[in-house]
Order: sequence, then C-alpha cells, then structure tokens
Amino acid sequence: MHFEENNPLDIVLNDLFEHYRKNVADVDKITNALLEMGVVSVQDDIVNDHIAFRTLGVPNLGIASFEKIFQAYGYVKRDYYYFEGKKLDAYWFSPPAEGYPRIFVSELRVKELSKEAQDIIYKYTSPITSDPVDSLNLKNGEEAAAFLQKPLWALPTSEEYEILLKESEYAAWVIYNRYYLNHYTISIYELKDGYNTLEEFNDFLVSIGVKLNNSGGVIKTSDDKLLRQSSTVSALYDAKFSDGKTIEIAGSYVEFAERSVLPEFKNLSKGEITSKHRRDGFETNNADKIFESTYTTQIKGS
Repeated sequence: MHFEENNPLDIVLNDLFEHYRKNVADVDKITNALLEMGVVSVQDDIVNDHIAFRTLGVPNLGIASFEKIFQAYGYVKRDYYYFEGKKLDAYWFSPPAEGYPRIFVSELRVKELSKEAQDIIYKYTSPITSDPVDSLNLKNGEEAAAFLQKPLWALPTSEEYEILLKESEYAAWVIYNRYYLNHYTISIYELKDGYNTLEEFNDFLVSIGVKLNNSGGVIKTSDDKLLRQSSTVSALYDAKFSDGKTIEIAGSYVEFAERSVLPEFKNLSKGEITSKHRRDGFETNNADKIFESTYTTQIKGS
C-alpha cells in the first residue's frame, strides 16, 4: 500500500501505514513471504481492501469527529452496523476513487458500560472540551497525519487499564492505543491463482507461522456467501502506563478479505471484473468476530 505524495489523503495513508508496518511484525512477515514466493513482485502489488479505526463515544470525539477527516478527502459515509454484545456502533466509508481503501470506523457506546468503566474513560476524555478535528487544516496532509498519531488524552494507570479490560477489551484497547491504525486488509481476490481464495491463502499463512483468529471459524462468511474474511491475531507488546508499570497488551493485526463477483456479473471474464462488480460493504457477524483479533482469548488461546 503506497500512494503518490501529491495530495493530503495520500500523505495521511502513507504515514498511517508506515507507523503500522513498523509496529505489526506480521505485515512485513507476510509481505516478504509473498515477495519471496513470487506471488507479488513489489509491495505495491498488494491491494488494500480497507483500514479500520476504533473510537470512544464521548462528547467531541467518536465517529462524529473522526469522520470529518476522511470526508474532507472525498470519502462517503455508507452503512451503519450495531454490535450489541460488544456495545459498538460502526459505519463504513467508500473511497473517493479506485485504488483507495474503504474505511471502517467503530465507536464504543460508553454510556452502556458500568459506572466504574465510564468514570475511567471520562477522567481522560472530559478535558477535551471541543472537537479537536475542527482546529486542523485538513488540506495539510502532514498535519492530519500527525494528528492521527497524537495522544489526545493522558496515559491511564495499569490498574485502570485492567479494570477496563475485564469489562470491555475494546475500551481497554482504545484507552491506550487511541487512533492507532487497528488493521489493514489484504484483498485476496487480487492475488494470483493458488493464493486468491481464503482457503489457499490461510494455508500459506499457517505455513509461514502466522497465527489466525478462529473466533466463529477461521473464515468468517457473510449470509450471502459473497464476503469472506480472516485475520491474524494481534501480537502482545510491552506498554508502559502512567504508574510506571509495564504490562503486555494487544496491538494491531492484519485482515484478509475475499469479495466474490455479484451474481448479476458472473458472466464477465476475469479481465473485465473491477471492484464495482464485487460484493461491497461489510457484514455485522463477520466484523463481530474480527474485532476479537485483539482479545485475550484469541491471543492466548491455542
């Protein structure tokens, strides 16, 4: 995933990916293996299906704030998703042009948590008294990119993190990682034969020692069978908290998507098929299980 640095969106996406790649070892591990095996000739041959972010549903933050960044670059807000068990709302945003990734943004329904969990979250977010995106010059790609790496609130204590972790692993992840890129997604269907189905690609991943999320099955399939997804499991990394303690916490992961050709276009030849002919959007049941790529049960499970 690399874009020409000739407009703000390109600058933002390149910067996001560079930080993410440096911190998620599986990204280079997978890319290098694909290069070594001749599946792709350069990294830019890998098509990014979508990127995802997590937010907190509190005043001046959340999706209502975050979406302004990418809408300024031509992204269009699309379908709404609700995750009852995880207490999340989400939307996806379609890109301004072919070649750019979709964006999936989720938000924690903070008011549905216990008072103890809410108090911890509000302790850190209540000092934010205006929408921080409103003060950005979004035409300046470097400024927008820097904002997405900027801590918007102070680091919590390790005890506060662990209280949140017990109630909502999503809440704990966001309170520490903030707007850090949660995952990017390789478009499996764009790869060459032998690697362009999830069964084949997952076999390849296992062969190079990549651990996969098995919540709801290794392959998560939409009701219409046209969207299938898999993901790695987040690695743990040492995180230092405000009380000086260091504990291992979940970082980010890599996802893989297979979007089938829509039934009405099934007679097209392979050379005629573009993204508009394939299943678009997302699926609540699939995404619900993908979220668990940062959950303790997946990271520490067999």
